[in-house]
Amino acid sequence: MHDIVIRSGTVVDGTGAPRRRADVAINGERITEVGLDIAKGRREVDAEGLAVTPGWVDIHTHYDGQVTWDSVVAPSSTNGVTSIVMGNCGVGFAPARPDKHEWLISLLEGVEDIPGTALAEGLPWNWETFPEYLDALAALPFTIDIGAQVPHAALRTYVMGDRGGDHTAVANENEIATMALLCEQGLRAGALGFTTSRTYVHRTRTGESIGTLTAATQEVLGIAAALDRAGHGVIQLISDAYQSNDDELVARELELLEALALHIRHPLSFTVQQNDETPNRFRDLMTAVSDWNARGAQAKTQVGVRPIGVLIGLQASVQPFAFCPSWGEVGLLPNSEKLQRLRDPNMRSRLLTEHGALRPTGFVSIIHSGYDRMFPLADPAGYEPTPEESVAGRAKTTGVAANELLYDTLFAGHGDALLYIPLFNYANGNLDDVHEMITSPVALFGLSDAGAHCNTICDGSHPTTAIAHWTRDRVRGPRIPLEYIVHSQTQRTASHVGWHDRGVLAPGYLADINVINLETINLSPPRLVADLPAGGTRLLQDATGYETTLKRGAVTFQQSHHTGALPAKLVRGPQAAPQHP
Repeated sequence: MHDIVIRSGTVVDGTGAPRRRADVAINGERITEVGLDIAKGRREVDAEGLAVTPGWVDIHTHYDGQVTWDSVVAPSSTNGVTSIVMGNCGVGFAPARPDKHEWLISLLEGVEDIPGTALAEGLPWNWETFPEYLDALAALPFTIDIGAQVPHAALRTYVMGDRGGDHTAVANENEIATMALLCEQGLRAGALGFTTSRTYVHRTRTGESIGTLTAATQEVLGIAAALDRAGHGVIQLISDAYQSNDDELVARELELLEALALHIRHPLSFTVQQNDETPNRFRDLMTAVSDWNARGAQAKTQVGVRPIGVLIGLQASVQPFAFCPSWGEVGLLPNSEKLQRLRDPNMRSRLLTEHGALRPTGFVSIIHSGYDRMFPLADPAGYEPTPEESVAGRAKTTGVAANELLYDTLFAGHGDALLYIPLFNYANGNLDDVHEMITSPVALFGLSDAGAHCNTICDGSHPTTAIAHWTRDRVRGPRIPLEYIVHSQTQRTASHVGWHDRGVLAPGYLADINVINLETINLSPPRLVADLPAGGTRLLQDATGYETTLKRGAVTFQQSHHTGALPAKLVRGPQAAPQHP
């Protein structure tokens, strides 16, 4: 008798193979049989009319701090994710000298919008080296498996001290050798790879550029060489190559990426998005990756399955009326008093007048008055809105001034309304270009940034959008077969980081499984909750349609509600594929 049998479901096995009707049997942590008329289980899960898939594998998260105090690891776990990789973009909390704790907190608060007060209270700091950090995580239980990577920014300050936080400081040969040795030690202890950041967007809480921004090729290649000595590992990074209109900078970044891809010859992935200023740059980067791979590289672009957008609102990190002089009178008041003042006709008139008189530029202009890019999220939440659904479109329809409509929308009710602004991947007002990205053979689904941007972005629900939007709901262009989407966020992502023991429904693989109602899988609009240490807030997004989620053979979620089971753990290094008789 089997421990569990998932009975009569439509199996989408993660390999890209056509769906089929089958039972799935589980004993212990592993799948033992997939087929028809499987013998009875001690527990039976009725999957009639439901899809049975592997659990999602999200390789781009920033839970490095949260996992030290949170075993549930939401919102990823509540969106069908059963394995995550963190330590991306060169940022994390190890290695960490005691006198650099506050600096690392400042870096993560600035780069990833994680409340510093929450990190200061929540992080136990019972480690210094990266192997010690892994040991600390290994002592904790989780709902989902976690893997970690060695972050360049932390490594640099650990070795170089204050100079490591200065991107103009050049590491000498001894410092590069020491960083490489520490990276190798981290890999041998179980790190999945090495990550770095080369984007001007990444700054500390006080505005300093991340120390790795302009790290020399000698430094980056020198550290990455540790992968060869350790015998495994991936390289992940973010570069301004995808968003810069400076062709010379892009050429320099591509030269570095090419060197990493062709000289280190370990799996490489890097962020690729579309911005409004260089909307076709992503094609240049994908062409370059294809060329490197034709010459023996193992390179991929990491792309998002929907627009990368910020959420604006009264309680979010950003909102459009905070730029007004009179906001200083209300901004620090308790929420109830703030709303009372905002609804005073005189205050409303003052703020609207001041707001209308401002003429910001760049990113601030979008947050301030990008009315054609501001969208109220319906329930369920959709991520390919039309111009008519924007604040500008609604204002035109109703004959109300756009900033008045915006003001009244944001500050209505309890002041918890959030509006969505797609900043990347929406240059042409639809997802046609994203379709091109995510169907490319050189692309990996990534960029959820789950665990980060706590009060501005809520993209940990990416995997749910991938299923609901791309296989069922899209009306503004072609859809994508379910089998492709499932493969792209299971076996494809897992195998890239060397986890060959998951992402497939077949005998011997981990019993990481979602049972999904494809008719009801949806996302509610994001909501702000104050459940971080020190009362910090973060955005969460509820999902429907996940009838049952299993992790290592244990039922962890029913209808996205945690059962209390914590069967998962830190996964150290690559994992071999099952051996079949």
